[in-house]
Amino acid sequence: MRGGVRILQYRDKSGDAQRQSRIARELRAQCTQFGASLIINDNVPLAIAVDADGVHLGATDGDLAAARAALGADRILGASCYASFDLAVAAAKAGADYVAFGAVFASPTKPFAVRADLALFERCRKELSIPACAIGGITLTNAPAVVAAGADLLAVITDLFEAADIEGRARDFQAIFPEGPSREHS
Repeated sequence: MRGGVRILQYRDKSGDAQRQSRIARELRAQCTQFGASLIINDNVPLAIAVDADGVHLGATDGDLAAARAALGADRILGASCYASFDLAVAAAKAGADYVAFGAVFASPTKPFAVRADLALFERCRKELSIPACAIGGITLTNAPAVVAAGADLLAVITDLFEAADIEGRARDFQAIFPEGPSREHS
């Protein structure tokens, strides 16, 4: 976050509710300190309990309209749409604030993910009124092409956390966006 990350997603599939709550509360405090938004992956009750800024749901992680109702209008709702523009349209109609497409590139964290074509980002920009996030194999080398194709947000794990200088790498990612760092980019 010192490097400019504006949105941090907490993803924990361990099933340990006490651990998830403890870590999410710690992350909430850190995000508040740095002025970043905290998004909880796949867990609406946890997001509400820790007063997170929002939640991100995959296709099998819950009903988007129900999540929107539970979260209220002030929290962020993101939706994984994989390689499907139809899922993005449905997500927008259900109240999603942003959609995510990916894996855009081969990803070590999700090696069997369906690949999403860059054309989805341009189409999203033209046809939907919500931001699009690129997920999967995003690196400093390929990120400029993804942003040029229309991605508003980048979800980065490996290329960020395996960098020798994580803070510097985060700054480098922020610099890819034409308008520089902003609250809309992660």
